[in-house]
Amino acid sequence: MASFELICPAGTPAALRAAVDAGADSVYCGFRDETNARNFPGLNFSPAEMAEGVAYAHRRGRSLFVAINTYPAAGNPAPWHRAVDQAAEFGADAVILADLGLLDYAARRHPRLRLHLSVQASAANADAVALYRDVFGVRRVVLPRVLTVQDIARLTAETGVETEVFVFGGLCPMAEGRCSLSSYATGQSPNRQGVCSPASHVRYEQRGDVMASRLGDFTINLFEEGEPAGYPTLCKGRFVTDRRRSYLFEEPTSLNAVALLPELKAAGVRALKIEGRQRGKAYIAATVAAYRQALDSFDRTGRAEVPMLTDMTEGRRGTTGAYTRTWR
Repeated sequence: MASFELICPAGTPAALRAAVDAGADSVYCGFRDETNARNFPGLNFSPAEMAEGVAYAHRRGRSLFVAINTYPAAGNPAPWHRAVDQAAEFGADAVILADLGLLDYAARRHPRLRLHLSVQASAANADAVALYRDVFGVRRVVLPRVLTVQDIARLTAETGVETEVFVFGGLCPMAEGRCSLSSYATGQSPNRQGVCSPASHVRYEQRGDVMASRLGDFTINLFEEGEPAGYPTLCKGRFVTDRRRSYLFEEPTSLNAVALLPELKAAGVRALKIEGRQRGKAYIAATVAAYRQALDSFDRTGRAEVPMLTDMTEGRRGTTGAYTRTWR
């Protein structure tokens, strides 16, 4: 048996095929509506495409998980219930859920459907994970990116629930209020409508020699002449605090934890997740292939072969994030 299950993103049918063909063990994707947290124009799956995606993965011996990981609107749970029902009908191998009511619905209506707890639920301690296990029968928890390897080892040992952790891509921790900031700036919530920093609210303004990036009515960053102007997400904005301008929440860099494979294995982690459903199929193919190579090498030798992924990381820089607690 392989040391880890490699879970890979797919924002389109083409990306799904690329992920499977590049060596993903499982692929996660969402419907083309507000039921998933990557609800952007041009992304995601119609019901027919989802059914075909499940079939494509299964024909090749792989699994498909459906992310239904936003929170239903008050008085209108029907779209979320429909998404769960369709995932079960199409033969999805699991649904990834965050909302308590939706977990209850899925557990009651589809008792054979495997339930995974989304990172959006921010379950970061053993008591929380045990609650979801005991009440809803959750089999796996996707852990938020705020835990050290030692934290993960203790949680896994105490709960017996499969743990899945992010190893590459964006560093969105989910639990620090950033989604609320994005909602405040745009009126659209990542947690409710699945829209973070929507393009319709993005503006760039030339101010003399400086390029300003704006989200709604707020200036997120100022770029000097010749400096690449990044996309204005609040997480990666530069703000002035204590008379010092800096990346207050998160620097423009990518998580890359491939060097920590031995530690994550010893901690009992079952699955490794690549972030990036908003990425194109070329990015998906390259990152999945690199991690497949690293994991196959690890299975053979017990050592983590670190692939060259610099071109795929934001700002051409990588970090191990909270796993080694080197962040401020």
